[in-house]
Amino acid sequence: MAMKERVRVGGRSARIQAEVHKAVKELQQEADRAELTVPMIAARSGVTPSTIYRRWGDLAELLADVAAERLRPVSDPDDTGAQISDLKAYVEQYAEEFSSPTGRAMLRDIFSSATDATYTGQCCGYTFDHLNVIAGRAKARGEHPIVVQDMVDHVIAPIMYRILFGGGELTEAYWQALLDRAMPATA
Repeated sequence: MAMKERVRVGGRSARIQAEVHKAVKELQQEADRAELTVPMIAARSGVTPSTIYRRWGDLAELLADVAAERLRPVSDPDDTGAQISDLKAYVEQYAEEFSSPTGRAMLRDIFSSATDATYTGQCCGYTFDHLNVIAGRAKARGEHPIVVQDMVDHVIAPIMYRILFGGGELTEAYWQALLDRAMPATA
């Protein structure tokens, strides 16, 4: 496998990344994922295929990078004034986003990256960051904050398992029951 080039923040490297990401997103709207190729993306983005191979290694890595970027939060979770309602809003959004056809496609792209756990680690970090924000707000309000790892183990992980492997419908009643069972431990 080709060695990935070091990515510099800003400058030409950032412009190339932005153009390639933009091309991937546009092509994903126009064609089935199975039809995407590096030469097609290169032509759309105005770079050579060798640039894409040097930077990302292969198509799976590029698609994982684009998916991770799309999943990057643009803001903190909603502040509803109470930890439990913050968690309900967050878990509902999380379940809806990842169980949607677009969310499932992004997860497939994230997990198709075989070289390392960079992209899965980024997405995991986003979840921990959001839950830490919710816990921090709760603590600042004088509430007993959640234990973030417990929320991941008892709420987020079962939701993700259902999304990835099936085993039952992902309904509001299901995730609400998970949240209800997890909350007494934090009260």
